[in-house]
Amino acid sequence: MERSLSMELVRVTEAAALSSARWMGRGLKEEADDAATSAMRDVFDTIPMEGKVVIGEGEKDEAPMLYIGEKLGTGSGPQVDVAVDPVEGTNIVANGQWNALAVIAIADQGELLHAPDMYMDKIAVGPEAVGVIDLDAPVTENLQAVAKARGKDVDDLVVSILNRERHQNIINDVREAGARIKLIQDGDVAAAINTAFDETGVDMLIGAGGAPEGVISAVALKCLGGEVQGRLLPKDEAEADRCRRMGIEDPSKIFYMNDLVGGDDCIFAATGITDGELLKGVHYKSKRASTQSLVMRAKSGTVRFVDGKHNVEKKPAFVFKT
Repeated sequence: MERSLSMELVRVTEAAALSSARWMGRGLKEEADDAATSAMRDVFDTIPMEGKVVIGEGEKDEAPMLYIGEKLGTGSGPQVDVAVDPVEGTNIVANGQWNALAVIAIADQGELLHAPDMYMDKIAVGPEAVGVIDLDAPVTENLQAVAKARGKDVDDLVVSILNRERHQNIINDVREAGARIKLIQDGDVAAAINTAFDETGVDMLIGAGGAPEGVISAVALKCLGGEVQGRLLPKDEAEADRCRRMGIEDPSKIFYMNDLVGGDDCIFAATGITDGELLKGVHYKSKRASTQSLVMRAKSGTVRFVDGKHNVEKKPAFVFKT
């Protein structure tokens, strides 16, 4: 994989974020997603690679672009699997809340899990707690293990959990153990990444969220030296059959890091759409805009924060379609 792809991918997430951010707080999540998807797809055409979407906006008949199986890039360069989420947190953008991201994850061809669009039970931690978590263990045991690995007391820990009724038992267990909780409305990719940065104050992510987001989170945490474990949660036999058609014979198995993203190299890029603990969102002032992005590569271990200053008048028209 070419290391130059790292900065090329930032161009893609920047374009998506700049386009989507124009819809922040307007209550129009579909429009925000469409704007980001269109901008992301157009910039992909300029990237020197042979990419194939394995996680995207849906099947071909469900999405006009960035659909599963779509070819991306100029057609010359490294052959890679591509996982995209033009807006990770469409409701966040629509409501003007925290931690919406435009994200891309790539790995060598054949190395990303083709995760079906369904729920996945997940647990995620940063580098200090790698090897001590167990998706099948009781919540209290995982909290104690992570606290010990991080040199903290359990009541020092902060756990991110999606604010859903299905998580009430987990929430009760975490509170009973004495740890603190950051309930999030959406955006568990950002929450997973936050576990690897001390400045965010987040130690763990627990609970069920989207399976595609689980794979994207795994790429990010592989670059950062962290860990994700996940198990698919098909709601019925039809979803279980879909797993099998996608090559997942046992939907109940636990997926570890090498199952979610194999090989020794992958790249993750994200640009903030709205402000968050780790990345600032897009800020506009007259004909200018600022962005903040994160890009990292597993093979080198390099993590870069990229501050962009953009002259809107000189940006291609596709970045600001509304």
